[in-house]
Amino acid sequence: MTSSQKDPLSRLGEDDREGAVRRLQEAYADQRISHEEMDERLDLALTATTYGRLASALDALPEEHPGTPSTIGAAGGRIHRRGRWRVPRMLKVESAYGRVRLDLSRAIIEDPVVDIELRLGTGGARITVPRDAVVDVEGLRTGWKDLRYKAPRRSRPGGPTVRISGSTGFGRLRIRHALR
Repeated sequence: MTSSQKDPLSRLGEDDREGAVRRLQEAYADQRISHEEMDERLDLALTATTYGRLASALDALPEEHPGTPSTIGAAGGRIHRRGRWRVPRMLKVESAYGRVRLDLSRAIIEDPVVDIELRLGTGGARITVPRDAVVDVEGLRTGWKDLRYKAPRRSRPGGPTVRISGSTGFGRLRIRHALR
């Protein structure tokens, strides 16, 4: 749901504000708005407390489209990503059988929200997220074994939100936060 579809009087969250700032910066970079107009709209977006006020900062800008997801797939064998790799806004991981290891702890994450869609058959999966990340597994369906994830007692603000959705078959999914 975009900010224009939400109740104009409801309070907005930091993710919505950050998304609006990003849209304004992209519009300026694409020369859709002038420098002065960007300054005015940024001021509106940064001081907005409701969706209606935020929508006025984004008037006449094209709707944001998240784009197409990047896909990592393997029929068999392993899928392994670690170190400094660029995490796309939307990532689809497909594996019929075999292990999946995604380590986002040192990855380059440019977006405040990352969507990871899993389509796993057999074989386990382990995802390591940054220490300050917020993990959302609401859209995930597990098959044979339960999800293993323990949210940290204390979370620091400013980290990305990692939304994990999709389905796992006969393997176990483990999600953990990086130690540092």
